[in-house]
Amino acid sequence: MSFLKKPFLVILLFMTKSIFVYAKSETLVSPAGNVKVIFSLENARAGFDVSFNGKSVVRSISLGFVLEGNDSLTKFSMNSCSYFEKRNTWKTVWGQSSEIVENYSELKISLNDLTQNRTLILSLRAYNDGFAFRYEIPAQENVHIIHVISEESRFALVGKYSCWWSWADYGTLEKQYYHTSLDSAKHVAVPFTLRRNDDVYVSIHEAAIDDYSSMTLKQEEGDANSYKVNLVPWAFSVQVKAVDSLRTPWRAFIFAKKPGDLIESNLILNLNEPCKLEDVSWIKPMNYIGIWWEMHLGISTWTPGDRHGATTENAKRYIDFAAANGIKGVLIEGWNTGWEEWGKKDAFDFVTPTADFDLKDVVEYARSKGVEIIGHHETGGDTESYEKHLEAAFSLYSKLGIHVVKTGYAGSVTPEGELHHGQCMVRHYNKVMRLAAKYHIMLDVHEPIVLSGLSRTYPNLMTAEGVRGMEWNAWSEGNMPSHTATIPFTRGIAGPIDYTPGIFDIDLSAHKGDRMKWNSLDKGNTSVHSTLSNQLALMVVLYSPLQMAADLPENYEKHPAFEFIKNLPTTWDETHVREAAIGEYVTIARRSSDAWYVAGITNEHAREAEIDLSFLPKGVGFTARLCKDAPDADYQGNPEAYVIEEKNVISTDILRVTLAPGGGFFLILHPVKK
Repeated sequence: MSFLKKPFLVILLFMTKSIFVYAKSETLVSPAGNVKVIFSLENARAGFDVSFNGKSVVRSISLGFVLEGNDSLTKFSMNSCSYFEKRNTWKTVWGQSSEIVENYSELKISLNDLTQNRTLILSLRAYNDGFAFRYEIPAQENVHIIHVISEESRFALVGKYSCWWSWADYGTLEKQYYHTSLDSAKHVAVPFTLRRNDDVYVSIHEAAIDDYSSMTLKQEEGDANSYKVNLVPWAFSVQVKAVDSLRTPWRAFIFAKKPGDLIESNLILNLNEPCKLEDVSWIKPMNYIGIWWEMHLGISTWTPGDRHGATTENAKRYIDFAAANGIKGVLIEGWNTGWEEWGKKDAFDFVTPTADFDLKDVVEYARSKGVEIIGHHETGGDTESYEKHLEAAFSLYSKLGIHVVKTGYAGSVTPEGELHHGQCMVRHYNKVMRLAAKYHIMLDVHEPIVLSGLSRTYPNLMTAEGVRGMEWNAWSEGNMPSHTATIPFTRGIAGPIDYTPGIFDIDLSAHKGDRMKWNSLDKGNTSVHSTLSNQLALMVVLYSPLQMAADLPENYEKHPAFEFIKNLPTTWDETHVREAAIGEYVTIARRSSDAWYVAGITNEHAREAEIDLSFLPKGVGFTARLCKDAPDADYQGNPEAYVIEEKNVISTDILRVTLAPGGGFFLILHPVKK
């Protein structure tokens, strides 16, 4: 995924033809001709059939809405349709590549509702890597209050599939993934990733969620291949509220011939609008450390007291380590009052430091060392209170020179009864995003709604959690290696992941005597289920423009493998998935300027990775520095065993690396200076 600076036009072709006919079908073809969409209107029902490389993949069953009062908006005649083509390339502020090709064909169909005299616009787009559709109820005389009871988007997947999915949950995205046949995937969160038996890969997601509810997918009873768009409702109410007009997110289907193509796809970004920010010079990707992991381990606390983590002294210790080791930022959680009132209404004011933390002094100290402070706003889910204090909180950070904020919503949201992923919270998150842009603040959102590519439009929306991340390894049964081998192809399709990798103390023994149990899921036998080389590799494999090296400074101090984290780029000029099997393994090569960073991970099974270096420029020698699993490494019995090697290579070389169970490797390639 990559994100916009300002639109950089290489080629732009914008053709329009209005077809004022009442044809019953229209055909739309992607620029390369590999995705074909046939729109039909039969017996007053609108529908489409989408094929990829000549084979049908998805067909609509029904389209439209049911509105409040049993008002069915599902039977139509055709008013008109218009055809567009766009050929464009745009530059990114940050992302997995520095430029993105945006080529598509679009059919915009104006439909007349047969039950009332209303217009519904259906837009269909065909890209070389997928297909998307959206609805719009435009402003018109006989439409005012729009309350959606049900979005009637139903579709059938053509063929036999296996799938990777997590249970839909209106309160959290921090779920495990399952690999099953479709009949088990009854109600799923998106992105929803599938593999057809003829090796067509599909990822179903949504793009540009602005003023609408989040989508889940419910399997139609009696047909495992058929799904209906299911919207998260308002509290005790309708699913979506609008006045005068309504526009839905894009319902997107990414198509691929191999799993790595899903990661390389920019479909979700391309379905969003270009950047709306005039000045993006203040938006700067970075790696960071922070006062965070020690609280999850139970070594220190978020709350003030004898074991408080966010003290002035401790913050300066982290800042000193960051400054000495090429780390650009330091996150500080628990710096403000209110943690001791957790769960109470209006617990936080987001501006008052604890007695043992001098916010101004810490920020000035960090600035003198060339380090950015990453501020923290934990709301406990109390969005009403946060919105009341939001302007003052962002204003304070802006005056102090804090340009990055991590937000959190770990609790039941307010207003009472609202669901975490409904339209109420969508409005809240997007309000925070826009106001943060006003104050030149970048966001790392925890407990978010699912990302949908809005970072193209507002590139200050840098990254988000929305995944069962590293913290679960500190106080639960943890995440198995197959989890991190799955999420690049599932949650990663939505956008950047603040997974917080980079743990070196794998068995969590370094501070065993200092830990105190604070989480009810902690059974006292937890560990990080990976090798050390796997943890290094995750910092490249799991993309985030704000990338955390999550372990404690003392666990990195004088550690040879930490050299691979120092000055690690977090934005890339190009990205290529070299080999991958969902849930099993993935190897990714990313370029920053003239250097390449190649990393690979595997699941619970050992394997040999083959690194074909043909992506390197011909005739140029490179110094290769490799951190890999030691021959006796194993994520269960010997996770911290690693080997560092260095050699010279050229583009015709093929490197073979053995990955231990739960293992990985990290390879850095720099051109040899003449």
